[in-house]
Amino acid sequence: MRRTLFAAGMVMVLTVVSIAGATAQEISVFGGVMRNSETHTDPYVWQLEYMQGMSDHFAWSFSYLNEGHVPEHHRDGPLFQFWARTDVGQRLSLGAGIGPYYYFDTTGASQGASYANDHGWGAVFSLAATWRVGGRWLMELRGNWVRTGSGADNISALAGIGYELEAPPVSEERYSPEKPACNEVTLFFGQTIVNSFNSDKSTAAAIEYRRDFADLPLAWTATWLYEGDNGVERRNGLMTQLWLQRAFFDDRVTLGIGGGPFVVVDTYRPKDDETVVGVFSITAGYRLSAHWIMRLSWNRVVTNYNSDADVILAGLGYRF
Repeated sequence: MRRTLFAAGMVMVLTVVSIAGATAQEISVFGGVMRNSETHTDPYVWQLEYMQGMSDHFAWSFSYLNEGHVPEHHRDGPLFQFWARTDVGQRLSLGAGIGPYYYFDTTGASQGASYANDHGWGAVFSLAATWRVGGRWLMELRGNWVRTGSGADNISALAGIGYELEAPPVSEERYSPEKPACNEVTLFFGQTIVNSFNSDKSTAAAIEYRRDFADLPLAWTATWLYEGDNGVERRNGLMTQLWLQRAFFDDRVTLGIGGGPFVVVDTYRPKDDETVVGVFSITAGYRLSAHWIMRLSWNRVVTNYNSDADVILAGLGYRF
């Protein structure tokens, strides 16, 4: 049950921090190489990050970190950090960050199984140098040191590009009169990728109801998700999530993270295993008009029976 509620708890923490401070906001993507302490290999590593300033010298960030593929380990997960930053001149900024990392690791299994899904907590220490290229564009060099209690420790060097987002609109109402309500129904299609060494795939589909809370950067969803049949799992069910979200560019673009429980029926699931699993998600929406929206969502399903999966969905929604 702790894994089931983990992402919803993370959303609530980020909500409190977000309401407390809402200055400059940045979104960045990084790529680089990593040194693994056990295998001494140098696989790729990449990271997608949203950062929000709290003051001139402090910020928080939320990231998805993928540590690449090393022998017997495919590790990734969400990362939350607090940052201290200082400007050196007009263009250069230096920063240091620290925070918890909840990882998902596809590892070798015992007792004849081909793989296992391991979950756990770690910490990430980071140093960063950011150069303001011009306009809203940023270039950044970053070093990450990942420490975990049971897995390998990794040191990585990354380079990235970022963009400063405009602050959320300040007005009496969140949406303009052309956007009459905060309800949304979206039909999705996409792909399920099992967190195995073979990355077994199947076709996925979902239908989702979303309700925005106009006075808070929050939303709630109820979703029926069908993950398809890939030979490892044939799973469908109802999930509900609480979301932290921000709107940018006159409310045309929305970014959000969410999490909550997923009540599942899985034909291949052992009878003694759980029927309520966890789900952690990231979404981006683009409004085509006052009523129509395109939405892209990535969902990580977290289980206790070695059937974790990524479900990537694209859909068209109607707002009313």
